[in-house]
Amino acid sequence: MSCADRQETPSADDGRHCFGKREDIIQAKRVVKLVNGRDILVLYHEGEFYALDVHCYHSGGNLALGDIEEFGGRLCIVCPWHKYKITLLEGEGMYQPVDPSVKPLRPGPWTSKGVKQRVHSVTESNGYIYVTLNPSTEPIESDCYQTEKYRATRAKMQLQKKK
Repeated sequence: MSCADRQETPSADDGRHCFGKREDIIQAKRVVKLVNGRDILVLYHEGEFYALDVHCYHSGGNLALGDIEEFGGRLCIVCPWHKYKITLLEGEGMYQPVDPSVKPLRPGPWTSKGVKQRVHSVTESNGYIYVTLNPSTEPIESDCYQTEKYRATRAKMQLQKKK
């Protein structure tokens, strides 16, 4: 069984978690796996791999369904629920401030809210893609959607929708 066939990703001795064959991920464009209790999205875009928590920091939207766009010269994933913009490299929330004293109202330049989404590092070895979880112990807003309680609530809501 290859690492891509397992539900929980196996880890290498160095803390890396195998997500699958490089070519399979390129073809799929996005892969979500459970790694040490975290739902991680690995995506391939314009020749690069990125990894981040799959649930948006704002309200838990599924970022695997988000569009990739550039804002202020930074590549972002856009949450499909509320259109929050999150940088792929740093996990920063992006917004355009508006000065209410200036009429007519016009949005300012794209600005960072700071790191809101946990991002993880991606490496390639022997044709396989590996993720190393972000080692920071500082809380990040997207962490609240990485709990068993949240997964159970989400599963219950999905069952109710099917009825």
